[in-house]
Amino acid sequence: MIINLVLIFIAAAITQNFVLTYFLGICPFIGVSRKLDQAIGMGVATTFVMTLAACVTWLIYHFILVRFGLPFLQYASFIIVIASLVQVVEMFIRKTSPALYRALGIYLPLITTNCAILGLTLFMVLKEYTFLEGIIFGLGAGCGFTLALLIMAGIREELECCDIPKPLQGAGITLIIAGLLALSFMGFGGLIGK
Repeated sequence: MIINLVLIFIAAAITQNFVLTYFLGICPFIGVSRKLDQAIGMGVATTFVMTLAACVTWLIYHFILVRFGLPFLQYASFIIVIASLVQVVEMFIRKTSPALYRALGIYLPLITTNCAILGLTLFMVLKEYTFLEGIIFGLGAGCGFTLALLIMAGIREELECCDIPKPLQGAGITLIIAGLLALSFMGFGGLIGK
């Protein structure tokens, strides 16, 4: 049981990283990965929303949608849950850390439309995870998202001091680095297939 939970966590965080393997959540990955402090804030907020979304959507799916024969409403209900959770997180960050709230800017409300979170809830249903497995899956996916953001932010902060050829500056070098990171994370794909 515990080994299975550890494998689910590692798979969601590393071998099947939502950003670098499935390419979900690319917008905040590229947009918020300029500074480490912004990346940490966005990563923690997204991890929190992913974990809670996994918990709440599992309960809604199994106790309401399946019980009453309404699984076709999963997309709409999952989006409503995610949007509600993001609003709570946004209000919390605005009250506790106004500087982080301003630094995240438009990317904080964009968590609502972050396809990584919707993908998490849909994958959880497809993989038929139990409640505990779903929570671990959400936590692992959030930690993997945070890990990808932190790696990218660290590299981008170092690149500010480098002499990059003019044609590659800005988006060019960012996308090349994202591709190399994706290749490196895909290299772990054969380790855990859960």
